[in-house]
This record gives sequence, structure tokens and C-alpha cells, in this order.
Amino acid sequence: MTVWTRTRGSAVLLATMLAVNACGGSPAPSAGGQQGAKEFSVGLTEPDHLTPGNTSSSYSITVLQALFDLPVFIDSKGQPQMRAAESVTSDDQKVWTIKLKPGQKFHNGEPVTAESFADAWNAAAYGPNAWTNNYYFENVEGYDKLNPEAPEGSEEAPKPTTDKLSGLKVVDATTLEVTLTAPFSQFPITLAYTGFAPMPKAAFADLKAYDVKPIGNGPFALDGEWARNRQIKVKKFDGYAGPRPAKSASVNFKIYESRDTAYVDLRAGKVDLIQTIPPASTSEAKRLLADRFVATPSGTMDYLGFPVYDKRFQSPDLRKAISMAIDRQAIVDAVFNGNFKPMGSLVAPLVPGYRENACGEACVFDKAKAKALFDKAGGFSGTMNLYFSNADPSYEQWMTAVANQLKDNLGIADIQFRKIPAADYLSTLRAHKQDGPYRNNWVMDYPSPQNYLQPMWGEGNRMGWESKEFNDLLTQANSAASMEASIPLYQKAEDLALSEMPMVPLWNWQDQAGYSDKISGVQIDAYSPNLDTITVK
Repeated sequence: MTVWTRTRGSAVLLATMLAVNACGGSPAPSAGGQQGAKEFSVGLTEPDHLTPGNTSSSYSITVLQALFDLPVFIDSKGQPQMRAAESVTSDDQKVWTIKLKPGQKFHNGEPVTAESFADAWNAAAYGPNAWTNNYYFENVEGYDKLNPEAPEGSEEAPKPTTDKLSGLKVVDATTLEVTLTAPFSQFPITLAYTGFAPMPKAAFADLKAYDVKPIGNGPFALDGEWARNRQIKVKKFDGYAGPRPAKSASVNFKIYESRDTAYVDLRAGKVDLIQTIPPASTSEAKRLLADRFVATPSGTMDYLGFPVYDKRFQSPDLRKAISMAIDRQAIVDAVFNGNFKPMGSLVAPLVPGYRENACGEACVFDKAKAKALFDKAGGFSGTMNLYFSNADPSYEQWMTAVANQLKDNLGIADIQFRKIPAADYLSTLRAHKQDGPYRNNWVMDYPSPQNYLQPMWGEGNRMGWESKEFNDLLTQANSAASMEASIPLYQKAEDLALSEMPMVPLWNWQDQAGYSDKISGVQIDAYSPNLDTITVK
């Protein structure tokens, strides 16, 4: 039996796991009472949604981690620990039993039950809702019934005949049984991802209204509605009975269009915490903030994706030539002050199974070889559009560097930028509206190769890349008896994706945050600050 409890993780799953801070929150704060009764502020880029099942945006997740308790979280040593769940157990790694801690409440007073999780997961898995985290439930039995495919010759899928996953069984108020389509040893660790949060009955009366005023079960509750492009306010939830009570009275997420502006406000004392200091300002920030400058190893990666569905980008040789024409180290030095790590792997160094140079020469800058391969592929004619969001000035800075290198090293004369509002960027990519290479970023949800490979290269990916062999390898890896057994299979899948290069790895982030002298108790993991631990002086 595989058993996950509050005090014991799965040795099988984590035997090879590297130490990593992952999403899902912080360890339970130490005793000492509730300190501070004032508000502090956090600089934030505008989220896309605040419904947990409908966003994978790191900006949204920062807010949602304050509002929701997930079944599981990953501690600072990479170990899974229970939060809303009391235990997660399985005899065969296919049928899982989740026991919830009793006495938990939503912010509107509703009890948190097994049905609260089942309802939320059903809504995310229901195809017509078109929620971002739909694919996280594809290995739960009944997913295909909620996501029927369009008949041959038709572009429109039929409406599902059910809105409930057959693999979810509410045994009693605190017990949820989950039956997967195949054994999946990593299932418990996925429960630390935001998409597995519960939702109250009240949410389903008006899901559109819920998206701007979500009701969670975490240490903070929303204080008023989300004021678009201005602020999101949360306040301490007095009815919270979980392991991480808030140590401050309220938090104001101040929304900025530019991280440069947020940093200026941090210096001026107008915002108390920012998660990402602009790369050009890191040297100054280290000097000014001293021990209030926090650098954190990251599971975040940047890539350059290709619209493989566009015939101009269907040659693997062309895509490899573009990769080899990019001097990653030069861009990291110029744009990120040398703080990021150039990558030759599709997964971050924090992830079990990471290989530093899995990509080989295709990810190594070589102007001569790049040009030869580019010419062999037939070159590129016309305008090459490069897509990125306006969320951070560094995006345009490194895209400008890439454009200049492609002009100088491959002779591509006409390169234009397509800068998209941050709130619209992911929907643009999902709809395949990009007609040129684009910035793709991934923030690790949980420390597994599967979390990188399947969402980004698997079925329904943003590139339009299709590979049955790749998907079969993922299926085999996901069904392996243990994490150790799955690693070689994930690596084979990674090798296949790198051989065809529908998306190019660029660099791994080093997150650099800073905070004011007004607050203390700041703990920042690989994804977001743990707001419940922060006190106001």
C-alpha cells in the first residue's frame, strides 16, 4: 500500500527527489500567536482568472494560495505533506482514497467536504466549461465522457451526456475515492496544484461572478470583488481551522502593468513585497535591500515555441537552426545580469531525472552550424513575427536580443514583434492565433518531469505538434510502478521532443524578490510568497 499522511511521505515516489520548494504553500507556522493587525501590500501582474480550475497563471496562483487550502502541499525539502487532507492512500496506485480533515469551512460558512472537491474537479474536467486545468483530470475515469471528440468530418464536438467524472466517488463527508484510468504513482503530489482546490456549492449559482469573487477555504478570504487592473484585497478568515492561520489582518495585491514600476514603488515604500525584481535592477536591489533581497532557486523555465501547424515552421532542421543561432549565455548576461542558467534540457534542474545537456549541440550556440542547417532547411522568407506578453519589460528585451541574433546569424531580414496584453496572452496561444515563434514560460506545479512534458508537449499542446510515440512514452512513464522506474521513460520522451524541437529550451529562472522593512516573516518558495507567515511590524 502507498500511504500519504500528515507525517509520512511516500518513499517510493520521492526516493530520487531533489530538495525543492514547490507550489501548495508553506509548512504550518510555529506557535506564537497572531502578530500584527495591519495590512501589507504585494505587487502583482493582472491575473487571468481567480477560479482555481480555470487558471495556470503564476499571478493568479499567488492570490489563490492565500484563498485556498489544497489537499497536499510540498514542504521546503520537497516532501509531500497533508493540508486539507488527512491522508492519501492506495493499494495499487490506480484507486486512491483521500481522507479529509474534519471541521474545515469555506469563507461563507459552508463545510468543506469530499463533495466540495468532487464538484470542483468535475467542473474543471467538463469540456464545455473550457477551463484551463481541464487536462489535469484526463487520467481520471470518465474524463472522455466529459470531453467527447468531434465526429469525423465535423469541427464541433457533441455535448457531453454527463457532467460528472465516473472516477470520483463521494464515500462520505470526509472521504473521496478517485479511480484513475491507469496506475499513476505521482497522483498524490499533483494534489498540491491549485487546480485541485475545492469549491463551495454557492460557486455554482453563478460561476462568472465567482471568478471575480471566489470563496475559498484558506487562511485569507476575499475582501470585496477583484478590482480589475487595480487591486485584489484579502482579509484574515477568522473561521479558518487549518494548519496555517494568517499572521496579518489583510493583504492588498496591487496590480502593476510593469515590474519596473513595482520596483520603484518598493524603493519608495509604496508596496511591501514584489516577487520579481527587474533583472536590470538586481545589483541595486541587493545593495539597497540587503537581507530583504531574497534569491530562490526556481522551477520556472523560458522557452521559444514554434507554431508547428504553420507550414513555414514544420521543418525540424529550421527549428534546430534557430535554436543554435541563439546565444543563450549572451542574453542571460545582458538581460538578466548573468543570474539565469542557460538550458539544454526541457525540465528544470530541480526536477528528478534532469540532465544538464540532454539537448546536445542543438542547444549550443554555433553560428556556422546554425546557418548551414538553416540553408539546408530552405531558409525562411517573409516576415517572422515574435510573440510575447507585456507583463514584464525583460520579455521584450530578450526577444529583441533573439531577433538581433536571428538577423545577424541566419540573415532573417524582416522580424516584427507582437506584444500581447498579459491577461490575453495565454488564450492567444491556446487558440493557436500566433503565426510565429513565441515566448513560452512554465512554472513548475509539482516536481516531476511529467509536469513539464505532458502539459507542454503532450496532446493538445500550443505548438500543434503531434507525436504518438511521445504520448505513448508518457503513458508508460505515468504508469510505472515508482518514480525511479518512470525516470528513464520520461527521459526517452524528452529526447524525442528535443530531436524534433517544436519548442526550444532557453534558460532556467533564479527568482529574485524583495520586501520592505515594514514586514517580517517573509518566506518565498519556488512559486510565490507564503503570505500566511508574514507579520506587519
